[in-house]
Parts: sequence; C-alpha cells; structure tokens
Amino acid sequence: MNTNVQPITASAVDTALDNACKILHCNLSDFTDKFQDSNSQNNFYPQTDNVEWTTGFCTGEYWLAYEHTADEAFRTAALSQVDSFLKRIEKKIDVNHHDMGFLYTPSCVAAYKLTGSETAKKAALLAADNLIARFQVKGQFLQAWGELGAPDNYRLIIDCLLNLPLLYWATEITGDKTYSEIARAHTKTSLANLVRDDNSTYHTYFFNPETGVPMRGATQQGYRDGSAWARGQAWGVYGLALSYRYTKTPDCLELFDRVIGFFIDRLPEDLVSYWDLDFKDGDGEPKDSSAAAIAACGMLEMAKYLSDEKASYYTDIARRIAASLASCYAVTDIHLSNALLLHGVYAKNSPYTPIPKDRGVDEANTWGDYFYMELLTRLSKDWKIYW
Repeated sequence: MNTNVQPITASAVDTALDNACKILHCNLSDFTDKFQDSNSQNNFYPQTDNVEWTTGFCTGEYWLAYEHTADEAFRTAALSQVDSFLKRIEKKIDVNHHDMGFLYTPSCVAAYKLTGSETAKKAALLAADNLIARFQVKGQFLQAWGELGAPDNYRLIIDCLLNLPLLYWATEITGDKTYSEIARAHTKTSLANLVRDDNSTYHTYFFNPETGVPMRGATQQGYRDGSAWARGQAWGVYGLALSYRYTKTPDCLELFDRVIGFFIDRLPEDLVSYWDLDFKDGDGEPKDSSAAAIAACGMLEMAKYLSDEKASYYTDIARRIAASLASCYAVTDIHLSNALLLHGVYAKNSPYTPIPKDRGVDEANTWGDYFYMELLTRLSKDWKIYW
C-alpha cells in the first residue's frame, strides 16, 4: 500500500460527524415525507418516493445523526419514515427483490434497537418474510432479482451478504430458526462460488434452475465479467465480516483476508478506489468513494474478532481511508451539495456489461453517505451495530 495519507484523528472524526449532521439537519424539510433519490444530480439529491433499494440509507443516516447529537428532530423524522416502510412492505411496493436488508436494517431494525418501536419491528419482520420467500432450494441461495426461477435470473449476487443480518435478527426476535438457517445456507453457497482463485470476487453467480448446480460467474455493474467491481469487492469485505459475526465460520476469516488483501493491494495513493479494481491512477476512470467507506466499515467490524496485530493493521487502514474521505471527498458546505460524500458511482456503462448508460457517475449516492457516517460513528465510539 503506497500512501502518504495519515490516520484520521479523534478530533477530526468528531468534526466530520458534526459537519455531516449539520447537512442532514438542513435536509430534514426536503427528506422526511420524501426520500433522497439513489444518486445526486449535479451533486444535489432530488426527492423520491419510498422506492428502489436505497431509501433505507436515508433513514439510517438520521439514526446515526440522532446517536451523535441526541437531537429529537432526527428521531422524529426517522420514525416518520419507519411508517412509510411499513406501508411499503404491507402494500408490496417495489419489494420484488432481495434488498430487504438494505431497506429495512438501517431504517427499521435500527429504529427497533434504538427506540423499541413496534411499528419498526413489524415492518422489519415482514421484510424478512419477503426475503426468505426468494430462497431457492435448488442451489441453496436467495435469488437476487426477477421472476423466481427464471433461468436468466437464477442467480445470487455478492451484495446480498449485507441483507442477511436482517434474517439473523428475525430469528433472534421470533425464535424461528428458519430465517437464520436460510441465511447460513446462502452464506455457504456464496463462500463456495463468489471468490476467485486470485482473491477477486464475482458480482453475480448463476445456477442451473433444474439441478441447482453452479454454472458461471458474471458481472452486472463491473467493467467486465473477469474484473473486480470495486463496490462488489467491498460488499464482500463487509459481508464476510458480518457473516463471521453471526456464524463464526472459519472460512469467513480466511476469505476475508484474501478479499480485503486484493482490495488493499489495488488502492490508489489516496486510498479511495476506482469504480472497478482493474483501474489505477492515470487511467482516467472515476473513483467510487462508497466502495472505500463500505470496505473500511468491514475492516473495523472484522477487527473485533482478530488478533491484536491484525486488528491494529486493518484499523489503521480504515482510519487512513476515513481521513482521505473526510478531507477530500466529504461535503462541508450545504450550498455546494446536499449530500455527505461526493465522487461515487452508481453504475457505469462498459462495452462488456449490460448497463445501457451511465448513472450517477462522479456523483453522491445514498449508500456512500450512510457508510461514510457509519465509518465515522464506528471510529467515534463502541457502536452498537444495526446490521
């Protein structure tokens, strides 16, 4: 790792959190009854209804802000959005996919853990039920998208490792082991298929719908099937840490070292990766700041379970990434952007993938904002995890 970036200091963490909370407070009037769209346009988020897979991060930012400031305005806004999430899952609005964890963990599970909200509990359990309905016995995985059983979508994706904590939580709350057993089965299938021999990761993996036999890895959002989409590699880093948290499976530890090692070895000098790890300084490609924030959160989570030497190593890198994000990527002036973290990528067109056109390239995105705040929160205190 070649870098001159120094680890973030405790005072700089507090300043960065203060700045983020000021921006979020200014956003409350625009983003309480409505949500931030998935990505900014010219660095400003438009309003959207509670649709797509990303709105839970907006609510999650409010919960993190509430934890930092104890400002009741954030609690009130977040609980208002919890009502929207209950309506969404009850009316089945845009929930025909696996991203229930992204939607309901930072919004409703967080609300239940912080306030005991029964509305949040009900919504999150319904979301968990919706998620396990996507479990495919043939192949032992949660199907990511599309009509269940359809051959062209009979696949899992690496992102889903972040959806599984919702299922472990549901087992904890209800005592029903069905949720956690499905999470464990999906984890086992993911570990067996998503990490390549060179320690890079596939974004998606297809299975035979008749037999469940693994068929082939591919990408939906990376540069090419054989490259490592940076955000996908970061989902793998954090997902493996969370999987170890719940399963204590030794394979998670071994794969974590491999997957994060590949990620770290390909970081540019400022420690914020390009949108695909094929690229390096001088290639003229955009960064994805969200991938850096996600991976840093994963390092801090896994550090809890490692030897002092390894934990110190990963924590040091996470603090350096946080320093780079806070000093060069974070918004400090609400007049320049209503986001928290700039220079992300939602999806970039490539001649080798099905992305028809660029979306949110060199823009802010809601998950980047959320994981940036989570990273700072983890560095500021012994955080009680939402995931």
